[in-house]
Amino acid sequence: FTTFFSQLPDPAIEDQGKDYIRPILNKYAAVCVRCPGYGTRTNTVVLIDSEGQVTFTERNMIDADVNQWKTSTYEFKLHT
Repeated sequence: FTTFFSQLPDPAIEDQGKDYIRPILNKYAAVCVRCPGYGTRTNTVVLIDSEGQVTFTERNMIDADVNQWKTSTYEFKLHT
């Protein structure tokens, strides 16, 4: 049982499908996607510091217009 897990990850398995999936990931997993009829409409960033202070910032496209965005930021502290 231990021997099985010591062989993971298996590079041969990891490389399967790489040539197929890479172009898809490059197109749709970008920070900002622009395609006809499809694309990024919201960006979210969550920052948490070592003392539990959270800054949550979200940017939303307005009326599907790539030139109009609304940004909202919320700050709060996590309960311990």
